[in-house]
Amino acid sequence: MAESARHRRAAGWGVRTAPGSGTPDPRRWQALAVCLIAGFMTLLDVSIVNVALPSIREGLHTPESDLQWIISGYSLAFGLFLIPAGRLGDARGRREVFMIGLALFTLASAACGAAQSSQWLVIARLLQGLAGGMISPQISALIQQMFSGGERGRAFGMFGTVVGISTAVGPLSGGLIIQAAGAEEGWRWVFYVNLPLGAVCLLLARRLLPDTPSAGRVRLRDLDPLGVLLLGAGVLALLLPFVQSQQWPGDRKWLLLVLAAVLLAVFVGWESRCGRRGTHPVVALSLFRVRSYWLGCLLILLYFAGFTSIFFITTLYLQSGLHYTALEAGLAITPFAVGAAVAATPGGRMVGRFGRPLVVTGLATVALGLAGTVLAAHLVPGRGAGWAMAAPLLLAGLGSGLVIAPNQTLTLSEVPVAGAGSAGGTLQTAQRVGSAIGIAAVGSMFFAQLETDGWALAYDHGLVVAVAFVVVALLLGLADMRGEHRGRTRTRRPVHRPSAEGSTS
Repeated sequence: MAESARHRRAAGWGVRTAPGSGTPDPRRWQALAVCLIAGFMTLLDVSIVNVALPSIREGLHTPESDLQWIISGYSLAFGLFLIPAGRLGDARGRREVFMIGLALFTLASAACGAAQSSQWLVIARLLQGLAGGMISPQISALIQQMFSGGERGRAFGMFGTVVGISTAVGPLSGGLIIQAAGAEEGWRWVFYVNLPLGAVCLLLARRLLPDTPSAGRVRLRDLDPLGVLLLGAGVLALLLPFVQSQQWPGDRKWLLLVLAAVLLAVFVGWESRCGRRGTHPVVALSLFRVRSYWLGCLLILLYFAGFTSIFFITTLYLQSGLHYTALEAGLAITPFAVGAAVAATPGGRMVGRFGRPLVVTGLATVALGLAGTVLAAHLVPGRGAGWAMAAPLLLAGLGSGLVIAPNQTLTLSEVPVAGAGSAGGTLQTAQRVGSAIGIAAVGSMFFAQLETDGWALAYDHGLVVAVAFVVVALLLGLADMRGEHRGRTRTRRPVHRPSAEGSTS
């Protein structure tokens, strides 16, 4: 046993001292770098693939529905597995689950690059999303485990920076890769680029990441597999009629919306039953009794439905409609991501001072920027449209930086500390499900118009649907502000008591 312990220390395992010893892990910053690289990979794959879609469409003769599944399937699988994976990491060991997720992500990336059909690619993307959902919650948990006090804030700040950078460089790096490798097969290297990063990360993770002191055995029911299945089936039934609207003629496909409502109602009933029995539900429904929490979750779901679908239709319009190269399309989209990255840090600092009005200001700015994008596409026809969209997309990006992180802070502000992990996971799930819903709805409108009206009008109609999601989120934020104002007014209203003179008369 002692020999085994010495071997583990020599290999760099378990270098973290016992909790409460007061001695920090000497390799914590190196371990953080491993976590950040893995997080960068999983988040980069949300945005980098957008500019590869036209090449994938030509190379694999991909139908419109499969293009939507390539993006929304990744987001949906990512979101559905976040909470069970976080629970699994806490129970079985975060390093172990991190490494399994990273190995699966790397293998799925290889499968994506080697795809010989669009169906193959969609399945590989679903596996990639599932693996990303395994990795992401381990990163936050490992940061909490390895750091404390001011160092923890610095570590989370670095992770936030990586999130911003991965979003910003995704379209541009995808364009550069396709430009270098060629439009015909370059899309494959968008996925293959993960292979060396994944292999190096795996080796370093085994050596540097700490054990989880409380790890033990986990029961399958603690992961709520039925809850995950019901939620996934409900959202899938909701998406299918939109994604397959061009492939499935007739109106019977809309009956799936009734099935979706039934499945989601059964999901809510099951989760409520889990809560009463003391088992761990995939979504803790008790959290939704907190007004700021359910409003924040709904707001961010609507917002992600709007803004993530922008990248999907814009890259298709620029490359297939206006014949931009992948690099030119990546450059045209980059202003949004740059604006979001620039505004994210000051947005995080200002939310404590301004609260919900800051998020509402951000949403209004995004809506204004996207409306300007629609106008630019109208006023500047032809290849100049992409460059005319740069300024309004930058404005929309600046607004986005005032929405995501501040909304997360406000949404979790009244959640009890004991439920913070589940609450954060549910919030991320809402983001990913929102992305999948938005791509399905916006893509459905875009491709329906494309067949009859051409690229320019199809893009206009798609943008209008995306803006509508953002506007609904804005109205929800305004309603929240109004509710808070009424609550403060009632609290400040003086209580009128009868005067002494009146009481004796």
